[in-house]
Amino acid sequence: MTTRPSRSSGSEAYDLLLAAIDSGALPAGTRLREAELAVRFGISRTPVREALKRLEAQGLVLHEPHHGAVVASLGYAQMTELYHMREVLEGTAANLAATHATPTEVEILREMVERDRGLQEDPGRLAGTNRLFHQQVYLAARNSFLNTILENMRLSLALLGGTTLAVPRRGAESVEEHAAIVAAIEARDAEAAEAAARRHIRNAFKVRIGLSTRPG
Repeated sequence: MTTRPSRSSGSEAYDLLLAAIDSGALPAGTRLREAELAVRFGISRTPVREALKRLEAQGLVLHEPHHGAVVASLGYAQMTELYHMREVLEGTAANLAATHATPTEVEILREMVERDRGLQEDPGRLAGTNRLFHQQVYLAARNSFLNTILENMRLSLALLGGTTLAVPRRGAESVEEHAAIVAAIEARDAEAAEAAARRHIRNAFKVRIGLSTRPG
């Protein structure tokens, strides 16, 4: 595997490891050996060690007897709890955004939806822009505490691996669900925005269940 240029920062090592977990390159249960990771990412062992400690504090890495550090996993019950809280908090963010978003922020959200309509057949890129869309809604909500909670929750989602947007037709459905959220925010209809956001997360959860129960 091709290594990257040498890096010395623990934060950069953290970003590399998190991206690998998020993409599924380091799936749940993978053993995380400092020496192997250092070679894989072209970094020294010290920042890898720092990154692993940070990921462990966030619950993304755990230490198993006789195995050492491994990528943590979420069981069905934990996944259900996670999506339940996502529905509540994402709904709250959309509700607040309908009240606080500036006209410029609404325009940005509309442009994001239009851009993503052109990415429906590219789940990898759409997953990245999907994350940016949700982050923009969080920012428009004007609640730093809510924003922090949602960002921390996103880290836990990385443990599920892959993206629901790779499921046939889910990309197109997700973009139109985003469009409904934006329309409600633009109309300053807080209740409709919250309902649209909650529906979006429920649909994502349904697809995620399908992925988790798929044979193989």
